[in-house]
Amino acid sequence: MATETKTLADLGGVKTVAAAPEAAPVRVQKLDKLGRAYATGKRKDAVARVWLKPGKGMITVNTKDFKAYFARPVLQMMLQQPLNLANRATQYDIRITVAGGGLSGQAGAVRHGISKALTYYEPELRGVLKKQGFLTRDSRTVERKKYGKVKARKSFQFSKR
Repeated sequence: MATETKTLADLGGVKTVAAAPEAAPVRVQKLDKLGRAYATGKRKDAVARVWLKPGKGMITVNTKDFKAYFARPVLQMMLQQPLNLANRATQYDIRITVAGGGLSGQAGAVRHGISKALTYYEPELRGVLKKQGFLTRDSRTVERKKYGKVKARKSFQFSKR
């Protein structure tokens, strides 16, 4: 049975092991059998699955060109932000399938997925993309409707009569 220590002097003989400072984790390339980096991006209710491989810079979303799928220039710009930031706009072919939510949420999900896939293919880009906030999942979603209310917080019109 273990001896019980009762005084401070008894604890003097107990040795403490100081934890060695841990080095920063080494990031390695994560590729599938076909040499592609795969990542999932999310925003609101949209989920984007992204496959990234070396190529000429083609971006296809749900088998369409991304300019045809995202017609608004703002959404096209959102998609290309991580590639332009890393100066890799014409180095990778990207195939994306996206579902759920609206176009704005889907564009945000695609941007998140492209950023994650870039860091899986080139781990040294992580610092640049993280500093801009592209690797952080935007967790804001629509608040649910409550009973007795018109919407999440809006009430029915009050009448004294």
